[in-house]
Amino acid sequence: MKFPKQSVFMVVDDFEIMRKVTASQLRALGVDEVVTANNGAEALRMLQKRRVDMVLSDWNMPNMSGLELLKAVRSDARLYGVPFVMITAEAERERVAEAIACGVSDLLLKPYTAERLARRVEKALAWKPRKMFGAADAAPDASPVGTAAGGVVPPAKALRPPTILVVDDTPDNLHLLSHLFQDAYRVRIANNGAKALEICCSDDPPDLVLLDIMMPDMDGFEVARRMREHPVAETIPVIFVTGMTGDEARLKGLELGAVDFVSKPIDPEVLKLRVRNFMRYVELRKQLQADYDGMMDAARLREDVEQITRHDMKGPLAGIIGLVQTLVEDESMGRDKLTEQLRMVEETALQVLDMSNLSSELFKIETGRFTLDARPVKLGDILRRIAEISQAAFADKHLALTVNAEPAAGGTSPLATGDAMLCYSLFQNLIKNACEAAPPNGTVSVTLVDGDPLQVVIVNTGAVPADIRGRFFDKFVTRGKQGGTGLGTYSAKLLAEAQAGHIALDVSDDANTTSITVALPRAAAA
Repeated sequence: MKFPKQSVFMVVDDFEIMRKVTASQLRALGVDEVVTANNGAEALRMLQKRRVDMVLSDWNMPNMSGLELLKAVRSDARLYGVPFVMITAEAERERVAEAIACGVSDLLLKPYTAERLARRVEKALAWKPRKMFGAADAAPDASPVGTAAGGVVPPAKALRPPTILVVDDTPDNLHLLSHLFQDAYRVRIANNGAKALEICCSDDPPDLVLLDIMMPDMDGFEVARRMREHPVAETIPVIFVTGMTGDEARLKGLELGAVDFVSKPIDPEVLKLRVRNFMRYVELRKQLQADYDGMMDAARLREDVEQITRHDMKGPLAGIIGLVQTLVEDESMGRDKLTEQLRMVEETALQVLDMSNLSSELFKIETGRFTLDARPVKLGDILRRIAEISQAAFADKHLALTVNAEPAAGGTSPLATGDAMLCYSLFQNLIKNACEAAPPNGTVSVTLVDGDPLQVVIVNTGAVPADIRGRFFDKFVTRGKQGGTGLGTYSAKLLAEAQAGHIALDVSDDANTTSITVALPRAAAA
């Protein structure tokens, strides 16, 4: 994992042992320096005095909670871009949605292992500061795709059965309990408290612990107490299996977080029923992290889609400005030409309005919920219109922009099958991208190739850099374009594939050209 040079991470938690454990895990990952704070207010004071590359904060703390700290960080222009990971056992979706709306970089659900912490840190390092959503805007759409009754439907795959750790110093009891559950669960055993604690605090902790109390060296109470001091083990459910039946022992166990007591000698059927009930809770807890991840992904997708839509609008708006400037400067323009130009301005403005409604369709495409209402589309008309607008938008570059979309002699212009709005945005993106990439006085050609499927080939002067060719259609990939977002070719790929088409890149270093070919289904002849 790559960290910034002389990386400094901040851990915020009101429990000292939790701060120490998390700091130790971060140092083991390769973080150069870890600073700690015991509440949000102290953390904010430290952040205002020194550089920090990432904040990992507990949610519920005195003086200033993790959420309040997050809001303060995101409202500070100097701290706004600092990645912020919220570590929480929070299960209320509304509060999680609020954290996402406030700009949290990632959410890590307790309990967590060092491996899961590493994955969250890696994701947070790749986080980019973006426009914040208001909580009212975020909450309605915060649920990920595929949810039911407030929970995420996980992908269909074979899951390892839950793990039970049986802890007892008596071999007969270990044998009895392990065989009682081995058909339904993965069973591990420990014959002393130290071994039990080692397993619970490892990167492969159990989902439930059946813990004897009376053991030599380290009794069950001490095991439970130490478990509650470690981020991996602190929320693992514990059922005490013991011969101690007094109220004092039961009260002490409950104070240490025990979820149940089972008296020896055990009734196997009663114990199996209790374990099965608590395993339902365990599975619900496992779903929470997936649920949070889905909510984070949905928020990121919504922001990405809005960025794509804003990116797509720049070309038509620049075209409108260019057309209006031409009208103002050309005093010799006749009435017919003036009318033609004004109609083009009107049509382009309407296209921008349509694009403002495109974001919902792009969101559906990204989340796999888009349904194409395929109709015949006049690609030739769309390509000529975009070329005229682009010519005006990039007039200062003096490009030789040509369109060859005419039908063969005596023929009719071929029609594609797709969505006219998606096609307009698709080719506006690609032609705009070609015009931006071409050098001054360069060439851009757009050719409609009549076939089945139809092909549109866009060629511009200038070769795509070799190191990004393999990722050319990926999100956020850009090079050498001031203000470039790396979303144009990505959204073009989305829009082509949403219409049952495909897109390909070809680069010629010898000719110093970049060629993009889009294939779309041909409409059946009427």
